[in-house]
Amino acid sequence: MSDNDSKSNKLDISDVDTVIHQPMRLSILAHLFILDSADALFLKNQIGLTWGNLSTHMKKLEDEGFIQVEKTFVDRKPLTTIKLTDYGRKAFKSYTERMSGFFSGLAK
Repeated sequence: MSDNDSKSNKLDISDVDTVIHQPMRLSILAHLFILDSADALFLKNQIGLTWGNLSTHMKKLEDEGFIQVEKTFVDRKPLTTIKLTDYGRKAFKSYTERMSGFFSGLAK
């Protein structure tokens, strides 16, 4: 493989996971990658989403198997905890490696 072939492969991101690539979902996963788990209120406030938007993005991420959502009560108050699954952690890491390759390909 020539140097040019290697560069064009790095610049081809047509196979990037579009579920993760969406900015709000990317932000949710980035927070969870660092924290492992967080409550919904924390994520809502950190990312600046409405409850409806957060719910929609969480549903998509949960359907894809990237996160696990647990609803409990603490002192009679509802608490929604979101946790990054092992699959979600691997997918996010793969995504970041793919995008790092893309950006490093631009620099040369």
